Amino acid sequence: MMKFDAHIPDGPLAEKWTQHKFNLKLVNPANKRKYTIIVVGTGLAGASAAATLAELGYNILAFSYHESPRRAHSIAAQGGINAAKNYPNDGDSIFRLFYDTIKGGDYRAREANVYRLAEVSNNIIDQCVAQGIPFAREYGGLLDNRSFGGAQVSRTFYAKGQTGQQLLLGAYSALVRQMHAGKVKFHPRHDMLDLVVVDGRARGIITRNLVTGEITAHVADAVILATGGYANVFYLSTNAMASNATASWRAHKRGAAFANPCYTQIHPTCIPVSSEHQSKLTLMSESLRNDGRVWVPKNPGDTRAPNDIPEEDRDYYLERIYPSFGNLVPRDVASRRAKAVCDEGRGVGATGKAVYLDFADVIQRNGRQWVEDKYGNLFDMYQQITGENPYEVPMRIYPAPHYTMGGLWVDYNLMSTIPGLFVLGEANFSDHGANRLGASALMQGLADGYFVIPYTIGGYLAQKPHDSLDTSHEEFTKARKGVEDSLKRLLSIQGDEPVEELHKRLGRILWDYVGMSRNRKGLETALKEIPALREEFWKKARIPGREDEFNPELEKASRVADFMELAELMAQDALHREESCGAHFREEYQTEENEAKRDDEHFAYSANWEFVEVGKPEILHKEELVFENVQLTTRSYK
Repeated sequence: MMKFDAHIPDGPLAEKWTQHKFNLKLVNPANKRKYTIIVVGTGLAGASAAATLAELGYNILAFSYHESPRRAHSIAAQGGINAAKNYPNDGDSIFRLFYDTIKGGDYRAREANVYRLAEVSNNIIDQCVAQGIPFAREYGGLLDNRSFGGAQVSRTFYAKGQTGQQLLLGAYSALVRQMHAGKVKFHPRHDMLDLVVVDGRARGIITRNLVTGEITAHVADAVILATGGYANVFYLSTNAMASNATASWRAHKRGAAFANPCYTQIHPTCIPVSSEHQSKLTLMSESLRNDGRVWVPKNPGDTRAPNDIPEEDRDYYLERIYPSFGNLVPRDVASRRAKAVCDEGRGVGATGKAVYLDFADVIQRNGRQWVEDKYGNLFDMYQQITGENPYEVPMRIYPAPHYTMGGLWVDYNLMSTIPGLFVLGEANFSDHGANRLGASALMQGLADGYFVIPYTIGGYLAQKPHDSLDTSHEEFTKARKGVEDSLKRLLSIQGDEPVEELHKRLGRILWDYVGMSRNRKGLETALKEIPALREEFWKKARIPGREDEFNPELEKASRVADFMELAELMAQDALHREESCGAHFREEYQTEENEAKRDDEHFAYSANWEFVEVGKPEILHKEELVFENVQLTTRSYK
């Protein structure tokens, strides 16, 4: 039976983390070198954790399926990182950041975790400035801030439209320092294919060298997963094409509970799909909604060029419906409204699946150079992809799968239901509830890596006597053989249907039935079609080559096989949650104004799923969410 003790400290909210750090057991500096920690994933969360833990003296084995940590998907984050420094003097505070995050997640996150995130946010900015991150500065010399959705203050620190890249370079620099010091051994182009559990504790992983095909076992005293989210289950998403769910999913099958898998965010500001041949979607930063105005024609079927449509024939629908927040409503709200106006026949572009994001007003007000200074590289990227100049005509945008709030369940220490397995960043479920506010992903990844895990993993290691183990242990032998058998099974299919096409069909099922809005009939349809497609995959997939060589098709097939299983759990979770909250919008549960209608009496919990076997419904465990510092109210941005 799984145990779900969140280990939330007692005491006032603002004192929990400080008191908890004091109460944690310590590993003295001389003993840290006796411990080895595996870190899987070297994006913002993984790189910051590996560098910090190595700096403390631990021995780190870091793994990435990229050839360099600089290739992590964290590099794609554009708009900024939140922190409660209140430089603009506009009323921000740690509590306000905490409150906005709880409310933005539609009251489906733990208070204690979210408050800690807000509390350490200011430390992140100081750390990054010390690393030389080139944040934008205002005329007086302070770091500049801009606004993001779901907040009425400016708290987002940014480096033009490449904030993720700059932050990743900072974490990478810290990581490389430790590589050169010999405290981090980096394993590039290695794919984690299983977790090894010995005597109930995570003690290692099994990896495949993506260049040679070699299967290798690796031993440690604790394992950290920082492997990102699973939005690529939709096939078309804003994620890098290599992003996958395999590490988390294999850990789930070993006993780590998977929480809230139906909480998948559809980002409102993406370049629309252009053709069936597309394999990826491109994000345009939410920061653009800070100065751009979203609109569609008032009348269905209006095919005039945007600059030919006069003001009286335009519907700035976000400003009309949500006058207090306007274009800066949270992502889930903006996405649903974009879908609604397009469904009314007022969408624009060749497909009718787009809305305008218009910068004419800000250019007229502040000048083109002002816009270039803040958003220039984003405008250049848009023009290179679409061939249209956004300084002269409005951008066309439409929602697309982006971030996943669901993930492996973790307690206050970021440990999963498997002792010794810690999960950081987007791979865990903890901080964003049912919807993530923009600029909070970078905040969580760096908070977990720099300022949380160094304390909590020490508390875990200090409780256990150091015991030696090597890869000759029977659990490592069994796990390695299981991975080898799984790869052989994939290669034995010898079908004629490309894995890419099967993945695309899975994505279409999810987008249609488990996408921006869901209903019982659609979810029940998905729960019939996904197992049928999975059965077809194992009969008809075409996977050429061998397992003991460079084989991208085998790599892809292994990941799609996991997506086929995860997709069914997503639909099961969405069907069981008979309410609308945040990014989970059940059409049966909405207000008269078409807003999400929560059911706090029956669903104020995280839904934590226990794996049984492929094709069988998973077992639900509930962690009730207790709110002592905020009042559960209908989320309103009007």
